[in-house]
Amino acid sequence: MFLDNRQVAMDSLLEALADSLDYFQDNIERLRPSLREVLKPHYEARSKDMQKLQTLAKRHLKLLPRDADVERDDYMWLWSRLKSFVGNDSQVLIGELLEQERVLMQALATLHTHPLPESIEPVMERCWKGCRKLIRELYQLQKENR
Repeated sequence: MFLDNRQVAMDSLLEALADSLDYFQDNIERLRPSLREVLKPHYEARSKDMQKLQTLAKRHLKLLPRDADVERDDYMWLWSRLKSFVGNDSQVLIGELLEQERVLMQALATLHTHPLPESIEPVMERCWKGCRKLIRELYQLQKENR
């Protein structure tokens, strides 16, 4: 079954959300407890929004969930660990979390260019605002950890 452009855009957003959550969960133990406590509520809210979007995408866009790219996740984790050997582990993680947010913002922007059911709009807006808030928080943490 081929996906239309709107379904592809939603699928990309859901993938970016899942990647972001997976990366955070895979690396949560590498964060100092103070950083972990600051970031955890952001990712808990993101998880709820992703679940809501998955339900809405299935109902309104006939989009079924798909499996994560496990090989990509393994590669990202290994690459992050290697970078941490030559740099500050917290700085490496914050930089990579920021990159995840950039990917997520691009996916959100692309999806915003398609007509969507009204019920999806508030969840996307919440994701957008949450992403912006997390980016501000990550930049602040980056400054503090230099």
